[in-house]
Amino acid sequence: MRDSESLLPLVWRLAEALRARGGRLATAESCTGGLIAATCTRLAGSSDWFDRGFVTYSNAAKTELLGVDAAVIEARGAVSEEVVRAMALGALARAPVQLAVAVTGIAGPGGAVPGKPVGTVWLAIAAAPAWGGTLSAERLQLGGDREAVRAQTVAVALQRLIDAASG
Repeated sequence: MRDSESLLPLVWRLAEALRARGGRLATAESCTGGLIAATCTRLAGSSDWFDRGFVTYSNAAKTELLGVDAAVIEARGAVSEEVVRAMALGALARAPVQLAVAVTGIAGPGGAVPGKPVGTVWLAIAAAPAWGGTLSAERLQLGGDREAVRAQTVAVALQRLIDAASG
């Protein structure tokens, strides 16, 4: 991944925020294929705060591993607010963590559909009840090639996690 070294300060901040609150993290990734988890675990000592990553690239994996309703995927598409919210909640429910992040998107170069061009990414953060029980989702429209879209997704996910863990 391009400039993965530049993401290490974000990982440090996330680690500090999670450690300060005694929190742990799980990831549920589609378009990034595990890059958020890989970036987090580049940091020595990440086992203190990183629990697990779910790579759910296929629709079947989203259903089997995270409990995303297949009918929702069929109706709304894998790249949708409903699916990313279900992914985040599924990761939170299946791991002993306080925070979960989920991403699903179209990194390109193909895969675009009407209303969902290349670079469309949905990101969600779910917090356990003890951490406020919040669930937020946002649509990102990122530019560049496949690698750039994936790298930007990781960077935004780390920043949103820092915000959530600090709050």
